[in-house]
This record gives sequence, C-alpha cells and structure tokens, in this order.
Amino acid sequence: MSKVGVIMGSKSDLPVMQDAIDILKGFDIEVEVDIVSAHRTPEKLFDYGKNAHTRGIQVIIAGAGGAAHLPGMIASLSPLPIIGVPVKSSNSIDGWDSILSILQMPGGVPVATVALNGAKNAGILAAQIIGSSDSEVLDKILLYKDGLKQAVIETAKQL
Repeated sequence: MSKVGVIMGSKSDLPVMQDAIDILKGFDIEVEVDIVSAHRTPEKLFDYGKNAHTRGIQVIIAGAGGAAHLPGMIASLSPLPIIGVPVKSSNSIDGWDSILSILQMPGGVPVATVALNGAKNAGILAAQIIGSSDSEVLDKILLYKDGLKQAVIETAKQL
C-alpha cells in the first residue's frame, strides 16, 4: 500500500495539515502523521529524514510556520520527494517568512512548495506522485479531477 508521511513542526499546525491527511485518506493512501520540530527535536528530525523511506513512505509532506525550517531540513536528509506547506502561524509575518523559508531552497535540495496553508494541494500532489507508478491511485485521481470538472459544469448551469 502507498504511504505518505505528514509531519508538522507543532500541534498548532494540525488544523491546516488535516486537509492533506483527509485528501490522502480519500484516495485510500495510508498516512503516517507525526510532529517533528526542526528546532525542538533535531534528533527526531534526523531520524525521520534518514529513515522514512525504510518504513515504506514514498512522499513526505512537511508543514511549518514561522522560520519553517522543517521541510528544507527533511529534504536535506531524505531521498524522498518533499512537499512543503507554509503555515501562517501566530508568530508569522503574514506567512511570508514561512513561504520564503520553504520556497527559497538552495540548488540540490528541492522542496515542492504549495500555497500558504495549502495542505489540500500538498495531499493531491503527493497522490499524483504516487499515482505516476500506482494505477489504482491514478484511477482515483482521474475520478477526482473529473469530479472537479463536473462541479464547475453544474455550477455554470445554475447561473
């Protein structure tokens, strides 16, 4: 079974990251959820980054606010695709600090970055990555995208 790791810097990020968890579960993708703080639990961060792939995880979604070092640090340690979710937190500068911390990665350490609080899109992107080699997940993504199309068509009919 496909598996995605969803990690966040603190429990306060969970309301945002729940969108990724929900969309992945909707695609019947197993999700491992954890709190891994780049600043408060660096040993856990190193262990997670170096070993996630040995537990069958195929993609990691990392959400963080403020300085938002979690996605980049995980990317520096893991061979897996990393999707960063900038989170507008209580100590944030309107989310720009998080966005730029995740987006401005140096060459060689990529992090795919979604919009501020864009965990839903992170979940969809992770499913699409998995779907590129898993036909069951790909079929579910095709149905999901068709559902989006049908919703627009129905809304347009109501105008």
